[in-house]
Amino acid sequence: MALTGDLSETPFTDLVQFYCQRRETVALVVRSSRGEGTFFIQNGDVVDARLGSQRGLDAIRTAMRLRDGTFRVDKNAVSPTRAIHEPWTKVLLEEAWREDEANRDVEDALAGLDKEEVVTSDRKPTPPRPTPGTMRPPTGRVPMPPQPPMVAPAKNHRGALLLGVVAALALGGPGFILLRSYWSGEAAVGIGGAREGVRVASVVQSARPGALAEGDLLFGMASALSGPAKELGRGMKTGLEIAFAAANETGGVHGRRLRLIALDDGYEPTRTIGAMKELAEQRHVFGFVGNVGTPPAAVAVPYAVEHKMLFFGPFTGASLLRKDPPDRYVFNYRASYAEETAAIVQHLVEGKHIKPQDIAVFAQQDSYGDAGFEGVARAMRKYRRDPSQILRVGYQRNTSDVSEAVAELSKHPNLRAVVCVPTYKAEAKLIEKMRDKGSDIIFTNVSFVGANALSEELVALGSKYAQGTIVTQVVPLPHSSATAVLKYQEALRKYAPSEKPDFVSLEGYLAGTLLVEGLKRATVLETEKVIDALESIRGLDLGTGASLSFGMSEHQASHKVWGTMLDEKGVFQTFQLD
Repeated sequence: MALTGDLSETPFTDLVQFYCQRRETVALVVRSSRGEGTFFIQNGDVVDARLGSQRGLDAIRTAMRLRDGTFRVDKNAVSPTRAIHEPWTKVLLEEAWREDEANRDVEDALAGLDKEEVVTSDRKPTPPRPTPGTMRPPTGRVPMPPQPPMVAPAKNHRGALLLGVVAALALGGPGFILLRSYWSGEAAVGIGGAREGVRVASVVQSARPGALAEGDLLFGMASALSGPAKELGRGMKTGLEIAFAAANETGGVHGRRLRLIALDDGYEPTRTIGAMKELAEQRHVFGFVGNVGTPPAAVAVPYAVEHKMLFFGPFTGASLLRKDPPDRYVFNYRASYAEETAAIVQHLVEGKHIKPQDIAVFAQQDSYGDAGFEGVARAMRKYRRDPSQILRVGYQRNTSDVSEAVAELSKHPNLRAVVCVPTYKAEAKLIEKMRDKGSDIIFTNVSFVGANALSEELVALGSKYAQGTIVTQVVPLPHSSATAVLKYQEALRKYAPSEKPDFVSLEGYLAGTLLVEGLKRATVLETEKVIDALESIRGLDLGTGASLSFGMSEHQASHKVWGTMLDEKGVFQTFQLD
């Protein structure tokens, strides 16, 4: 029989905390003036939420402000999808902070907060405290099942919750740990797993820069989540999140959960630096992972290096991230644009027997396009082709205006192939315009184009536009049966079931998995120790068909390039590049 009750007597927040703390699986069904809603808790994690027209965290935040309505708790109800990956404790903290910002009524709580008494470096464990937000049994038709002894709070527990937020803000990282232990009645857990009092010294002392505070391991991502390149950022974000979710399910890293904070830079460098600063200086991330694009990287990498922060697995093959010797704080998962373009030029000249002078370049007019063109120019030297003689056409970043490129290519009837260094919308428009003119030119693309997004664009135009388009890849086919890909597919079904497998999210997943391996190898979660651990990885076999290695002089894990070609249905098929 379902549990029922009234939200005016048992707040929504109490219900969430109760079932999360008990790590139960339930569906919390709410009826209120804001509409009907269902909130799924699975093994103690809030995984999905709907309230009226809202979904996810927005629905949670609205429900936390409800003062009226009824609820019903359905036991063992499993959500068909997962829309929330944030820890439930973090969600409650963020909403409490919003309420504090709106009301500005916590000064009394702050005045009563004795920091020296609450947190010391060597004090004995204090007796267990009453847990803020501990839930009273709902006043309804069915009594609450037996539970561990808890002290019932006042009807409105938000003062205690805000008190915890004030502690978190006043004490930084330790304050958040304190709040977590205050909620759970447990002391913080160190890397080695030993329970101990909350320690401030290891966090506030500057003698150990890059040391991780207790709590979640936060990683930041400044990426295109809007604009013409948004599918690239979205794909990398999805891949990283499912890699982190898989690691979290097996205990995280040294007992800590991994969490990704992604900020949108719109694929514009002028916005990237602001996102980087926010992630580092306000969100206090441990490092950066999965940033998208060469132009943003041109400003992001110097910031990360200057601040001695890890910059891992960016979605770009540009040489500025592959210095010789490499920047200590910059690690790449993927093959470079130089390797991709060398492979495709060799295929066109030696495999397709196309003369070097009959190959042109279509490239975005920025550092991304420049990096791709440099790769083609270097490859052409092998065939005694002067780079200054290579025809280069292009377009402006974040646009799909290819009219000038089409006009220029049309002036050269002997052209047989174009090596393209674009994003998917501009490339689709170029192919459309050229095919409409009757051109049978071979169009090849580097992996950054976003292969699946490009396929969707071309298939929507018709089979003649998709068929024969080539994309070099830095990961295997996302529908293949390779060991790594099968694990990726399983993680995608489990943690992001609404997403389809694609090349970009597969790259994000592999980069995230490689990062987790390095974190696990680190003896201490400090930036320098993590880098040392990453540099110790040799011949790691994730099951992609290519072993992965780092070293003090090698910060690119993979050098493998795959050849793929679209058929008339828009499905990628592999072919041998060499």
